[in-house]
Amino acid sequence: MTAERDLRALLSDLSPEHRPGRYVYATVPDGTLPGGVAPVVTVREREGLTLVLPEAEAAAAGLTYTYVAGWITLRVHSALEAVGLTAAVSLALTDAGISCNVVAGFHHDHLFVPYERVGDAVAVLERLAAESRTG
Repeated sequence: MTAERDLRALLSDLSPEHRPGRYVYATVPDGTLPGGVAPVVTVREREGLTLVLPEAEAAAAGLTYTYVAGWITLRVHSALEAVGLTAAVSLALTDAGISCNVVAGFHHDHLFVPYERVGDAVAVLERLAAESRTG
């Protein structure tokens, strides 16, 4: 499958998929991944290793965490060099008052939104896709 670069095509085929579960952000200052956790995202920063992982795993490992989120995957295969997708998605969610943390994978973009707003976020993204197809 070829990665898409055209913004209108990307938006019209967003296909947001809510991944089940509650995900949280935690940090490990010494950068050592605790046993028993399988983060879905890691980011190494000067201050430590940031983990995005299932809430139950963070709690079981005794990690302090924040931002309980729902995970939405945009099923459209976006090119890493595509311009405007993150901005358009962020603007639509901003207009709905929904915070969003975006992580780009090789094939897809992944959004972490407040857990209690995940349904609202999916609806916003579906509207954005529909408007892009008609307009």
